[in-house]
This record gives sequence, structure tokens and C-alpha cells, in this order.
Amino acid sequence: MNKVPMTKRGETLLREELADLKGKQRPTVIQAIAEAREHGDLKENAEYHAAREQQSFIEGRIKEIESKLSTAQVIDVTVLPRTGKVVFGATVKLLDLDSDEHISYQIVGDDEADLKARRISFASPVAKALIGKMEGDEVSVTTPKGVREYEILEVGYL
Repeated sequence: MNKVPMTKRGETLLREELADLKGKQRPTVIQAIAEAREHGDLKENAEYHAAREQQSFIEGRIKEIESKLSTAQVIDVTVLPRTGKVVFGATVKLLDLDSDEHISYQIVGDDEADLKARRISFASPVAKALIGKMEGDEVSVTTPKGVREYEILEVGYL
């Protein structure tokens, strides 16, 4: 089975969501189903059908999270040697050589990616071009907007 890289932060967030689903949401929806059953005819009971649909979603999400956690290779970037090399989990400060704009990205797993929060998937074109490079290197990245040129200013391991 292939291991999927995930940051320590990503693992923590998934474990918190799993605990919430199992400890709060699942019992709540089970109670809602029980209450809806007491109202009689289940064929025309909208509360019952909505609760069952919610239960199906919760159970599916629980299975999905458990599967992700079972195949995760958790990487704690804070314990990696500070070499200046771009690796999974690192935060990379870049200078866009075309616009002189400073940009910072953290390279994370697919489930953790959030462009607004400046977390990009290791499978993205930008991350693929950066991984393995060193501080001071210049990198060309083919993006949907065309080829972009970046200089790696700093690599952080937070």
C-alpha cells in the first residue's frame, strides 16, 4: 500500500475531525433518528430521512478519514535538518522575478492544500519544481498563466 505524505498539522486536524464525528456528531444523529422514529410512519417522515442522510454522510466521512490516516506517512518538518533544501512540509519564501512580488508557500499533502492560506499540494506544478532545490536557486515553473521565474529566498522548517 502506498504511503501518502501528510504534515503533523494535517494529521492533527484529521484526528480532531474524527474525534468530533465519532464523539459528538454520530451520537447526535443517532438520537435524532430515534426521536424521528417515535413520530410514526417513516415513509413520509422528513426528519427521519434527513437524519438518515446525515448519518450516511458522517459514516462515510469517518471511513474516509480512517483510511487516510492508515495510509499516511506523517512528516514532522520541525525535526528535519536545516539544510536550506526544499522538502515536503517546508515553507518556501520566493521572489517572483517577473513581478518582484514576494510569495510564501508551505508544501503539504493533497488534503491540506489551501491556496488562500498559502499551503500548496506537493503534487502541484509549483511544488514539484521547488522540491529538491536550495535557497538561492532560480526555478522556472510552468503554470496555467505561463512560465514563471522564481528565486528561492528562504526555506523554513516550521
